[in-house]
Order: sequence, then C-alpha cells, then structure tokens
Amino acid sequence: MNNKSQSKILNRILMELRVYSFNIIISILCAMTTVYLTLRIPILTGRAVDCIVKAGEIDYDSLISVLKEMTVIVSLTFVSQWVMSRINNRITYNITKNLRDRAFGRLQNMKLAEIDSHPHGDYVSRIVSDADTFADGLLMGFTQLFTGVLTILGTIYFMVMISWKIALIVIIATPLSLLLAKFISSRTYSFFGKQAKLRGAETSYIEEIILNKNIVRNMNYEGHALDKFEEMNDELTDAAMKATFYSSIVNPSTRLINNLIYASVGVFGGLMAISGGITVGGLTSFLSYASTYGKPFNEISGVVTEFQNAIACAGRLFEMIDAEVEVNEGQESIDGARGAIEFKDVSFSYDKSKKLIEHLNLKVEPGQRVAIVGPTGAGKSTIINLLMRFYDIDGGQILIDGKNIKDIELDNLRSNFGMVLQETWLKNATVKENLKMASPNATDDEIVAAAKATHAHSFIKRMPYGYDTVISGDNGSLSQGQMQLLCITRVMLNIPPMLILDEATSSIDTRTEQKIQSAFNKMMKGRTTFVVAHRLSTIREADVILFVKDGQIVEQGNHSELLHKDGYYAKLYRSQIE
Repeated sequence: MNNKSQSKILNRILMELRVYSFNIIISILCAMTTVYLTLRIPILTGRAVDCIVKAGEIDYDSLISVLKEMTVIVSLTFVSQWVMSRINNRITYNITKNLRDRAFGRLQNMKLAEIDSHPHGDYVSRIVSDADTFADGLLMGFTQLFTGVLTILGTIYFMVMISWKIALIVIIATPLSLLLAKFISSRTYSFFGKQAKLRGAETSYIEEIILNKNIVRNMNYEGHALDKFEEMNDELTDAAMKATFYSSIVNPSTRLINNLIYASVGVFGGLMAISGGITVGGLTSFLSYASTYGKPFNEISGVVTEFQNAIACAGRLFEMIDAEVEVNEGQESIDGARGAIEFKDVSFSYDKSKKLIEHLNLKVEPGQRVAIVGPTGAGKSTIINLLMRFYDIDGGQILIDGKNIKDIELDNLRSNFGMVLQETWLKNATVKENLKMASPNATDDEIVAAAKATHAHSFIKRMPYGYDTVISGDNGSLSQGQMQLLCITRVMLNIPPMLILDEATSSIDTRTEQKIQSAFNKMMKGRTTFVVAHRLSTIREADVILFVKDGQIVEQGNHSELLHKDGYYAKLYRSQIE
C-alpha cells in the first residue's frame, strides 16, 4: 500500500474519531495535566537537593514543604492518569466495536459475487484479528502519543528555564532521533500489510481443512495439507519476522542517541556546576529532564510502528465495510403472489469474458411444478440464483406476476420463496430454535406436526433432550441427511407461495426420500415450484421439465413428452434407470 493510500486510511480513522470529539478534548486536558504535574517533580527534587547544603546545614522547613507538595502532585497525577486511561479505553473499544458491527453488517448485505471472490476465512480474520490489532495500535496512540508529544514540549520548556545553554545541546541533537525513527518505520508498513493479508489466507485455509476433515482423512491428504500449511506458515513467519525486526530496532536505535545526548548533558552540566553556572539541584533537575526528554521519542517510535500495523489492518476493515452491497431499489411488493414467473431474453455470466446464459426465455404458470435437469455446470442453480436476485442479470427481465423483480423490494421478494438447498445450514442452537428461524411464532404442536410430516420427528425424539437438544451444523452430532430433514421441516413450518428445491433430497436415503415425497407433494400443491435434481426418478411428476445445457433450455416438456422425443433427457433418464 502506497503513502497516498495510507494517508487516505489515516484520514478515514480521524473521521471515525470525530464522533468522540468531546471525549478526546477531555483526554487531551487530562494528558496535559498529567504531563505538567509529572514534570513538576524534577523541579521539586532539585529544590529538595538544594535544601541540603551540607552536613548539619539542612533547611528542614523548606524540605518538608517540598515533600508535601510532591505528595499532592503525585496523588493528582494518579487521578488524572486514571481518568485519561478510562476515556482512551472507551474511545478505542467503542470504535473497534462499531467497525466490527459495520463490517459484519456489510457482510449480511454484500453482493454474493463479492463474497465468493474472497476466501471466507479472510473475512473472519478481518473482523476478529485485524480489528484487535487495530484496537491495540489505536489505544497505544491515545495513551502514548498525546502524553509523549506534550512531555517533549514540557521538558524543553523546563530545560530552557533552568539553562538555555545546556538545553540547546539537547534540542540540536533531537532531529537525529526523529530522522532515524522515520527511516526505519517507513519500511515496516508494507511488512505489516503483508502479514495481515497472509494471516487472513492462513485462517481461511485452516477453516477449509477443518470443515472438510472427513474428506481430508479419507483421501490421505493430511501430509499434503500439512505441507501446504507449513509453506503458508513460513511465508507468514517471514513477513512477521521482518515487520517485527524493523519495528524492534527503532527503540534501541533512538535510545542509543538519547543516551549519548544524556552523557553530553552530564559532562557539560558538570563543568557548568563547577564554575557556578548552575546549582547542584538545578543540574539534578536538568539531568532528570534530559532523561525524561528521550523517553517519549522511544515511545513515539514504538507507537509509529504499531500504528503502521494498525493502519494496515484498518485498511482491510474499511475495504470490507466499503464493499458493494446488493442494490435494493425496489419499492413494490408481491404479497399473496400467484406465482406466475417469466424469464424474458435473460443473459448472465459470472465471468463477463465467458458466456453462460444467453437470451433465455421461459414462462411458468401459477402452481406449476418445474424441474430443471442437465449436466454439472450447465446453469441449473444459476437460474435459481437469478430468480432470487442473489446475482443480477446482465440483460433481459425476470417477471413475477407481471412485475420486474428489480422493482420488488428484496426482502419481500425472497420472503415469497421457500428454499431447501443441497448445502444445509443450522445455527448453534436447539432443534426447536433452528426450526423456528423463519416462523418465530410457531407453536410446539405445529413444530411436531411439521417434523412428523418430514419423518424428522423420530430421530429428534431419540436425541438427549428432544426438541430442546442444542445442535451445531458442523459438530458431527447429526448426519448430513438428518440436517437436510431439519431444513425441509423448517420450510414446512411456513410455506410461502413459491418453492425452490435445489437437490433437496440429495443426502437422504431412497427409502426416506420416498416417505417424504408425499410431504413434498402436499407442500407443492398449488404453489409454483422449481426443482433442481440429478436423480430423475424424483421429478417424473413435474408439469414441465427443462433440460439445460450450456446455459440454454435445449428441451422442454413433461416426462412422457421428453421420453418420446428421445433427446438429451431420454438418454440421461435411460442411463440412470439402467
């Protein structure tokens, strides 16, 4: 990422901070108070030293007065620092929470094309790891940057007040620390950005292997998976080590220069004290300031390197927050839809350089049962994706009850379809809570009736707590077929006017499939239904069967008509029967 992009992200962070302007002002005032009170201590220390002239000549009254003042200042410093820390923590973690909420919220409305173009684990890494890293960098900026800058200005003021000649040595040598810190930190940003990117890729790969652990073991792929992970881990380690190396040498490098400055001040100040140009107490105070003066540069250099990492992670979060969302310009609704659907001259392709669906025309009457068959990659599921507006068409129109789906409000459009997909999804919750996802007001009796209709009731009752058993879609407690039965039951609880069954029984054994077919028939009665299937025996009763090849409907008719044509469908059907 170049300096221009880095500057753009920094401006964006400052815009996020504007909401907390009042809190930031209070934090700055607390920082000023803390720094001022802290810098008063060396002056009082010098006065205390000057109260002790020599053995037997100690000004006890003045010394006690100074010690009392020091006690009050230390107490006030503690309170001021505590308030500042509380405010800074609140600002930092509220911003991080806000960014996480917005990133996850954007994920819910992001275009599927955008989601599919990134490894899913990368999004997890951005919302979790990158947000944490950003919080750490931002918190360090608040707690150390303000106080660091103020401490530098304050120590210069007090040093000049004590002896402008010695202060000149410190001030002239200061740019050396700044230039060195800038030179090194400018090289850390690219490594931190690469580190965040590689961490996202590694998270995605780990997730992929865990989710497909059975296949990995079945194919004896463990060794290959480990080799690939080690390769990715080596890359991440290399980027992390380079980023850490450059960031870690900033502090000792600036510390070396500051120690040389401190030594010069000690020698020159000692000579001045001998000649009477400064008191011993004054030199004590000055040396304390010279030591204090160098520390903020070390802290600021550390802040800069951490902030480089934070900016890189913030950039990945902002990229996600700014991702394209689904366009929901529709204002119309299709409540109580009849289910008349028409594809008029529809064209679409995922990759615009490779044609898929071109000039597709299809008319479905209300209540018709439409089966879509064809070879893998022919565009069967794509037709469903376009109908649900998961992807927008490149040309033509899709009409439902005569209304263009682009004119229909998205939530309204999708609420009129019930979907049972080949890919099952269950959340970490009880069986009952999973079934009630689309029907929050469903009664226990309705849930049981739906489960009996789909033949899911028997295995649910065998679970430890029945319908109150907590399940997870990927914890291995349910078979794929059982999860699919629960998904079918979920739709059965709230049957909308139109249905989509995309390989809905692919994970169910033939005997169970035959049992729930009657439930499907009851569910589909009077409702426009699209059935995508590979097993042709399940769609013989469909009103219309579409054979899709290369994105085009090459054959259309019912089961008997297509067998009589002796075309693509007939050959595929006979091959399955034989």
